[in-house]
Amino acid sequence: MADEQEADRLNPPVDFVKTPCRNVCYTSGLKIMQINDKTTTTVWPRTLARTWTLMLLLVTCFLYWSRMAMPICAVTMAKEFGWSKTETGMVLGAFFWGYCFTQVLGGHASDRIGGEKVLLLSTSSWAVMTAITPLLTNIGPRPLVTMIVTRFLLGVMQGVHYPSLVSVCAQRVTEGERGFSMSCLACGCYLGMMLVGGVGSLMLDWFGWESVFYGAGLLAFCWTFCVWKFLLQGPDFSFDSLWISNNCIPESSRVNWLHLFREPSVWAMIISHLCFSSTYYTLISWLPTYFKDMFPHAKDWVFNVIPWFVALPTSLFGGSISDHLIRQGCGTATVRKLMQFCAMGAASVFIFLLCKTNNFVQAVVCVSLAVGLSTFNNSGVSVNVHDLAPSCAGALFGLLMVYMTGYIIEMTGSWDTVFSIMALVNIIGVTIFIVLGEAKRVDQLDQPQII
Repeated sequence: MADEQEADRLNPPVDFVKTPCRNVCYTSGLKIMQINDKTTTTVWPRTLARTWTLMLLLVTCFLYWSRMAMPICAVTMAKEFGWSKTETGMVLGAFFWGYCFTQVLGGHASDRIGGEKVLLLSTSSWAVMTAITPLLTNIGPRPLVTMIVTRFLLGVMQGVHYPSLVSVCAQRVTEGERGFSMSCLACGCYLGMMLVGGVGSLMLDWFGWESVFYGAGLLAFCWTFCVWKFLLQGPDFSFDSLWISNNCIPESSRVNWLHLFREPSVWAMIISHLCFSSTYYTLISWLPTYFKDMFPHAKDWVFNVIPWFVALPTSLFGGSISDHLIRQGCGTATVRKLMQFCAMGAASVFIFLLCKTNNFVQAVVCVSLAVGLSTFNNSGVSVNVHDLAPSCAGALFGLLMVYMTGYIIEMTGSWDTVFSIMALVNIIGVTIFIVLGEAKRVDQLDQPQII
């Protein structure tokens, strides 16, 4: 307690004074990250950082409940509405097509006005969409078309979430703590998967598939109200204190996007991220269906909970070890590549082993290890964007495979082809990142200085 009081004394609240050209921060203890002589960003004081970290972890948890409600209910809904595997794949894949549309837009908005505000607006919108999904599906003329449209719109609304988190982390957290910070926030993902896998599976059995969507929407509404009421509208916080001002940055000091996309390291990061996202989201979207097909008598909560229970400690371990290696003097690029190799290379081994097993316990073990190792991505490509371009990290954080999975399964009747393709895509992505990836700044901004 004494240490926390001392830390709070050394990190008092921030007062901003706006001048015609920039915001000047007057404080006795707060670290100011000066990018150049025209713009500054602040590192969160400890108490504020803890509050926001908890709230961001919770909203990520609720976001994944909303996102995974459809995969959890896919088998039940397919039986009710008579969907084929290909049609189920269209519904699952529609989310990711919408998700791609707002990645860059959401990241850019977060870099300009602050990720906290973008997250609040985004969460309120997808909370509404999630809650009304059952209603729209039941009153719509064709449930398949209605679900494709609603899932697409949900993807559009949720597409800004991770770019906003990346932007917040790049602006508010120092380099030596980013890996652990992103890993902590990523735990919200795994908590959400555990929540929807455990509680959601029970709600599905007891109250029907509609209740899974209602639960996610209600929790997101509660989060939105709490953040708006107690953080953004509270007596100690205001929109001005969260503002990342770039309004007065001259054109010459803005990010040169053409130069940025000429850098091989940027393309290595983008390709690796796309490969990882394609395989990861395909895996989590189709896992419930895979286990239902291969092991129809297995308990839902087992395969919907255990992999994400494993992911929690591995995510924190990956973040801790990456930050420790950097603090010990290891090259940042080397650490990022090592983490990404674990996330994509080592995980691919266990994805491929799924092709070789017909035993339920072995399948759960392989999936759990693959998911656990994939969490190292939070200290690899996911945080590498902070190293390359912290001033525009959100906009750079950028799916066909989800739909193609359903088509492949229906045409071949085999999951082996799906898992083999996923492993191959992972290997290609991590190889490109290892060969071309870097961690030096390429966004043409002056190096940050502590003043």
